Amino acid sequence: MSATIAGFALPVVLIALLIARQNIVVIIGVATFAAYYFWGDGELMNVIYDMWDASNREVLLSVPLYILAGAIMSQGSIAERLINLMRALMRPVPGGLAVAALLACGIFAAISGSSIVTLLAVGSIMYPALIAAGYQRTFSIGMLCAGGTLGIIIPPSIPLILYGIMTQASIADLFIAGIGPGLVLLGVFIIYSMAVNWTRDRGQWWSANEILSSFIQSIGALLTPVIILGGIYSGYFTPTESAAVAVLTAILVESLVHKHGFMYLVRGDIKNFNGSISEMGRLIWRTVGETSTMMGSLFPILALALSLNVFLTYQQVPNQLVEWLTGYIDSKFMFILLVNLFLLVVGCFLDSGSAILILSPLLPPMAQSYGMDLVHFGIMMTVNLEIGYLTPPMGLNIIVAMGAFREDFVTIIKGVWPFLILMIIVLWIVAFYPPLSLFLIK
Repeated sequence: MSATIAGFALPVVLIALLIARQNIVVIIGVATFAAYYFWGDGELMNVIYDMWDASNREVLLSVPLYILAGAIMSQGSIAERLINLMRALMRPVPGGLAVAALLACGIFAAISGSSIVTLLAVGSIMYPALIAAGYQRTFSIGMLCAGGTLGIIIPPSIPLILYGIMTQASIADLFIAGIGPGLVLLGVFIIYSMAVNWTRDRGQWWSANEILSSFIQSIGALLTPVIILGGIYSGYFTPTESAAVAVLTAILVESLVHKHGFMYLVRGDIKNFNGSISEMGRLIWRTVGETSTMMGSLFPILALALSLNVFLTYQQVPNQLVEWLTGYIDSKFMFILLVNLFLLVVGCFLDSGSAILILSPLLPPMAQSYGMDLVHFGIMMTVNLEIGYLTPPMGLNIIVAMGAFREDFVTIIKGVWPFLILMIIVLWIVAFYPPLSLFLIK
């Protein structure tokens, strides 16, 4: 079967499996084995060989390490200390508590690299505080769900790591390129939150003692993203090494700077920690176990996706699709428009990591044929799929918020939709203004 036919048949197979609501590992697994069997040489053992060769990469180590670092931080008090500092700094600002929550989401996103971890770590503290302060329930839950999405665009970002692995793009450049769009998105959220809460929290003033005290207590948390990102951008260590540094930094900050946690306990700040050595051991074991469970489900998907990537490249499927596409779409503008509409639909059904694993072998080569920078396309793709965290039926932040904050689906949707509009506006800016992503690396 020709590469062109394979390129069209594979999406049909994937769509059929999606309609059947199969697990993502089943979808990619079936697609991979079908590709090798029907369009390759029929030797299914080649799938295993390619999985091994494609997975034998040092950069893959960064994924479980960043997940582990985020788990350690969410169990500790880093998020709480960041929130206390942001509240002290934003006290006189209209809608100051909401702004503090968004700033805390932005800083915590630069530590954890995960949308859900950011939502839970900040939201578990700020949601009750926002409701107690009189903020509307719909606005509060919508703002926190939107703020949580910053975890996949503000570096370090696990989806950006996956995109870099799949496309061979520089992960360090992707991290740097995510800063501009991430800050713009955060700024837009803040401006909107101030506008709709203009009369709230006004009349208060800064307290020098409160700011100084909260700054001293949070200095370890503030240094964490500086160490992680500063080390990458200054060239002291690679993105993979930075993940190990993130784990070590999280442990040291929680145990030595904050005087509790994973080494010994002084002040019992960690949730559900009773001070005994046995309980401390169980806490460490549980954190590592959660990370291992998550990686146990992610790694087979990643290995299969990398194997499929090898097959498609060998069969020159991306090149054939590029030739076909350029025969019908002769405008870069039209390509960007259509691919973003397509990704918005995909984001409704797949999480960002799964979508990147499935689509990265096909879409980036097409983007390059229209003169798009590989890093810029990765940022655009990630921002687009970030919106999927807030869109049903697979909006992960919506699902997590329903369970964690005990809110119904309708309430969350009412709160989320204004932020969805803002995110779509920022998406088009990112898509059609490449310097926003590339100005720091060009």
